[in-house]
Amino acid sequence: MSKVIAIANQKGGVGKTTTAINLGASLAYLGEECLLIDMDPQSNTTSGLGINKNNLVKNIYNVLIDEIALEDILQDTVMDWLDIAPATTDLSGAEVDLVNMPDREKKLKIALEKFQKVYKYIIIDCPPSLGLLTINALVAADTVIIPMQCEFFALEGLGQLSKTIFALMQNYNLDLDGVLFTMFDARTNLSQQVVEEVRKFFGEKVYETKIPRTIKLAEAPSFGKPVLLYDPSGKGTIAYMDFAKEFLKRQNKNG
Repeated sequence: MSKVIAIANQKGGVGKTTTAINLGASLAYLGEECLLIDMDPQSNTTSGLGINKNNLVKNIYNVLIDEIALEDILQDTVMDWLDIAPATTDLSGAEVDLVNMPDREKKLKIALEKFQKVYKYIIIDCPPSLGLLTINALVAADTVIIPMQCEFFALEGLGQLSKTIFALMQNYNLDLDGVLFTMFDARTNLSQQVVEEVRKFFGEKVYETKIPRTIKLAEAPSFGKPVLLYDPSGKGTIAYMDFAKEFLKRQNKNG
């Protein structure tokens, strides 16, 4: 059965899309067949994997609203073993269009049902909000990873996100996989303080791997590539590969 992972945090700029792209690419590099689902109307996961959004006839919006089959929108990416369900800015209208639809929070879950044995891992990039698109992702997911930037303001939204996740854990059998620190700078006291505070809150759910702040990680999406293709021996590539291996170790440990 596929494992469905939502990458979620209602705060913007914390590395959700970077994590979705590079976790997917690293897992694919390690031989795990993966599908990325772009649920963010900014559609940066789509462009960050080299997909020209202007050439797309259908995208994830049409799956959610028009109920077309997911397989009809899937695209190959620059990585073997990694496919994508792309998005365009059309998705920005989905929040409104979903409001009056039956089972509005389950549209993505229903679309994924026939894919339970096609991919080993299905990774969903969520928008920076707790609206219906994110709720659809969390309801469809088995587990959620929270990327967190190592700065003070990152802590502010943690309480609200935690409430939402814990409510969904009770209602939809969602599991918290863990918290991943991004844009980490070991030289600053603030980074270390944020890590300590979050560890008090989430304990062993916090990943040991920390993603450093690097220019190459920021540049790679503009070339339509994950960082392992753009900067194969760089710090960002090594960090995301370490994260993917730690992620897989958790999956094997948890069965």
